[in-house]
Amino acid sequence: MSARLLVLLAVILAFGALSFMALMEAGYFGIFAQHFENYAGMQVLTDLAIVCVLAIVWMVRDAKVSGVTPWPFVVLTLAAGAFGILFYLVAREVKARA
Repeated sequence: MSARLLVLLAVILAFGALSFMALMEAGYFGIFAQHFENYAGMQVLTDLAIVCVLAIVWMVRDAKVSGVTPWPFVVLTLAAGAFGILFYLVAREVKARA
């Protein structure tokens, strides 16, 4: 297993634990609701949306070169943000090693 793959899996595990705790505390919609309380929160949510859209565009383009089917990861990115991008990077790394 490559160092890159280990780092990606460690990030997914750590971010997954944080996300689980946030979901338990606020719920899925509660995580988003807090961002509508003030302009600072809206800025962070808008920033996340922009980055996710840019990542989706990159994934779709990169998939043509890497040979990974992007659509499950696009859907996951729309539903769960960075998890879709992180799992795409894992799939890309695994495909490159095969």
